[in-house]
Amino acid sequence: MNAPVKTIALIAHDGKKPEMVSFVLRNKIKLEGLKLYATGTTGGHIAKEGFEVTKLLSGPKGGDAQIAALVATGEVDAVFFFRDPLDSHPHEPDVQMLLRVCDVHNVALATNPLTAQLIIDGIQYQEDEHDA
Repeated sequence: MNAPVKTIALIAHDGKKPEMVSFVLRNKIKLEGLKLYATGTTGGHIAKEGFEVTKLLSGPKGGDAQIAALVATGEVDAVFFFRDPLDSHPHEPDVQMLLRVCDVHNVALATNPLTAQLIIDGIQYQEDEHDA
């Protein structure tokens, strides 16, 4: 029996979008078998690189809240949110709500590339163990 497909939500503040694109390109093989959601603009950048991604609204227009809803309903296994801590963001309450929902529902959350790498490597390890 096959393991259920893992789902990852991808979000990046404007200053971190290049890091997100670099991350997904470095992990292309690991991400190919996963379902990807992304906020609108981030998803657009990722889709341009050939990834199949479900694009939601942009973060400031409700995309962060949409991803939080997916987390709350158990539809997302991990959130990779590359935040820019050195810039202010008008939708910060939505960002905080998303972080809280991840904690409440015990969903893996990475706010930087190193942590995201550890999570994606862990997902890959679990899949390899399941297939063995």
